[in-house]
Amino acid sequence: MGKIVALANQKGGVGKTTTAINLAASLAVLGRRVLLVDADPQANATSGLGLDINGTNIYDCIIGGVPAEEVIRPCPDVKKLDVLPSNINLVGAETELANLEDGHTRMKAVLDPLRGKYDFILIDCSPSLGFTTLNALVASDSVLIPVQCEYFALEGLGKLLNTVKMTKGKLNPDLDIEGFLLTMYSRTRLANQVALEVREHFGALTFETIVQRNIRLSEAPSFGKPALLYDAASTGSVNYLNLAKEFIKRNKKK
Repeated sequence: MGKIVALANQKGGVGKTTTAINLAASLAVLGRRVLLVDADPQANATSGLGLDINGTNIYDCIIGGVPAEEVIRPCPDVKKLDVLPSNINLVGAETELANLEDGHTRMKAVLDPLRGKYDFILIDCSPSLGFTTLNALVASDSVLIPVQCEYFALEGLGKLLNTVKMTKGKLNPDLDIEGFLLTMYSRTRLANQVALEVREHFGALTFETIVQRNIRLSEAPSFGKPALLYDAASTGSVNYLNLAKEFIKRNKKK
């Protein structure tokens, strides 16, 4: 049965969507069957993999009851990678889900039947702790948290971890922390200090792989490609391939 992992951090600009796109693509290149669920109304994970953001999307699944199989699309350039797309309509789901009796379990109902088709289902959450993100946490087995290697990196993490703790305590007792991923690393004293602080706080939960700041990672989405197809030799591409290998190794142990 496939494992569902939410990528979450309510602090924007930490490399969450970049990680979702490139980890999903790297896992697929390594032979795993992967579904990337775009649960962010900005739909950057959808467009970043070369898919049109118009048409049916995850909003139609969780609010309209459209089966996910009718909405999922194959990634144009990466075999074994499928995408459940998003668009701006998902903004309306925040209010609508809050008014539904089963509002916190709608995404779980959509994704659970797909577990048999995929090795990993990755959810790119919106940069908030609203109802859509809560849905993702309820649907997931674990949460992967990108942490930017810059000042105030740990700011807001407490609120996210409290949300994870609350979700685990009341709505999803099986929810675990997949790990903390250091992103946007540059060889500066500040970045080294942040990396050290994160490792001291979270120990073995911190991935050994560090994603370095890399212009190719920023450029690739505008071409609708993951970094490994845009520039396979780039630092960012190599970082995410190494992350995928570490991710697979960690999950073999569990």
